Amino acid sequence: MATGDTTAADAQSAPQLPHHKVKIKKAGQRACNEKNDKGKFCGGHLKRWSYWIDVVEQACGDVETAWGADAEVYRCEHCQTLYLPNPAEAKVNVAGEGIKSVFGLTLPPKEK
Repeated sequence: MATGDTTAADAQSAPQLPHHKVKIKKAGQRACNEKNDKGKFCGGHLKRWSYWIDVVEQACGDVETAWGADAEVYRCEHCQTLYLPNPAEAKVNVAGEGIKSVFGLTLPPKEK
């Protein structure tokens, strides 16, 4: 299975909300894999969504009611599909893990 393919199990395992389409991110996923009516991928960036300050979401209130006041939720910048974090990824970082230094240096934190 290719990394961009969606399966019925992905959509079924995510709890759906009345006014939002909800999916679960795949490991390392940073772009939306939702297909439009013609079958093309959206490809929008997934960004951490501050739904508690979003005026439109405050009127709706679905997300806060379902998952609480400060849940980790990502939203596609184009189609507004919501993504929950992958349970296999423990670290919260949209950009990914990054790379370790090839020099083996560990710098102490800056003093204030």
